[in-house]
Amino acid sequence: MHESCGVFGVYAPDEDVARLTFFALFALQHRGQESAGIATTDAKKIQVYAEMGLVSQVFDEDALSRLTGHIAIGHTRYSTRGSSRKINVQPIVEGRGSNSLALAHNGNIVNAELLHEELSEQGYAFRTSTDTEVIAKLITSAPEKDWVDKIRYAMHRLQGAYSLALMTNNSLFGVRDPLGVRPLCLGAINGGWVLASESCALDHIGAEFVREIGPGEIIRITGNGVDSYREQTDRKAICIFEYIYFARPDSVINGKLLYAARQA
Repeated sequence: MHESCGVFGVYAPDEDVARLTFFALFALQHRGQESAGIATTDAKKIQVYAEMGLVSQVFDEDALSRLTGHIAIGHTRYSTRGSSRKINVQPIVEGRGSNSLALAHNGNIVNAELLHEELSEQGYAFRTSTDTEVIAKLITSAPEKDWVDKIRYAMHRLQGAYSLALMTNNSLFGVRDPLGVRPLCLGAINGGWVLASESCALDHIGAEFVREIGPGEIIRITGNGVDSYREQTDRKAICIFEYIYFARPDSVINGKLLYAARQA
């Protein structure tokens, strides 16, 4: 099953983060035309606006002006697991108060049904039929206190392909599965940082490409900058569909411009 959603994240106190996310999602529209969503936080609460439709149809001035804050994540969806319905649009918000997060996910979790059953037996109620909600509940229900440890706990339980843009009240996280099946890169913009499925989204908003996020890597972005946490991984397995089909020809994956890789 090939899920090709577009995910984006930005931590930039001096920018209109919702608008930046809107333009970045516009550049990632080819990765999913079914629904689009943006979540932002102002360090107190997380707000989300997501609807079925194309990025340009979902957001207007009014919606964007209400999404205030210094951190944002965005998502464009192409559904495989979880039917094409409004209830399944992302980003999804999970948890309460200081234990709340918003999550945008690109990929496919192979053991999602098993984990769904396990969490249901523990008393967790599911609103959607997506594996994204399984990931979000795994993270928020993790016994660890620190967000990085919570994410690492979830990574040890998840099997499959995933790139995540994840946001708490104070931090932005980028996560890539241990094999690096789905792409994710890091960029810099005006004293802040961005995460994106593809580098073409960075070009579109005037951000500078810094590097790709490594397989099995967790990136945490706060007011103090970027921290990286890496699990040791031996093999890599970027999805061949990225090269052939999903990604835009002006994106860079594995250090190579896709247009040239496609020609070859």
